[in-house]
Amino acid sequence: MIDLGNLTPAEGSVKNRKRIGRGNASGTGRTAGRGHNGYHARSGSKAKLYFEGGQMPLMRRLPKRGFKNYPFKKEVQIVNLDRLVSLNLDKIDVNTMIEVGLIKKSHQLVKVLGVGDVGTSIEISADMFSKSAIEKIEKAGGKAIFV
Repeated sequence: MIDLGNLTPAEGSVKNRKRIGRGNASGTGRTAGRGHNGYHARSGSKAKLYFEGGQMPLMRRLPKRGFKNYPFKKEVQIVNLDRLVSLNLDKIDVNTMIEVGLIKKSHQLVKVLGVGDVGTSIEISADMFSKSAIEKIEKAGGKAIFV
C-alpha cells in the first residue's frame, strides 16, 4: 500500500547536484563554470532584468504616448435596467442589488444603464444613471434617486 511514509520519486527523475569549484577532475574546477574574469565571474554579480549591457534600454528607446489615469481611476459596477425590472420590486437600492447578486461590492460605485424597457413605476437608488435610463424610469412614473 502506498502512503506518504513510503513515497519515492520516479526512476531517473532525481539527480545529484553538480558540485561546482571542487577541483579540475570534477569538470567544473578552476573557473567553476563562470568563464574568465569579467562581471559575471565575480561574486555578487547580478544584472537587472532590463539591463542591456550599457546599450540604451528598450523602455528608454521607445517613444512615450498617451496618458495613464491610474491614481484617479473610478471603478464602476454596471447594471442594466432590464435586470432591475426583472426583480419585480417597487424600491431597489445598492443593498438589494447585492442580495440578488447583480453587483458584488458595496463600496464601489454603481451605474444604471438604460438597456431594456420599464413597464411599471420603480424607485431606483444608485450612484450614477445614464440619460436614457433616467428618461425610461421617469416615463414609466418611477424615480431615479442619486445616492
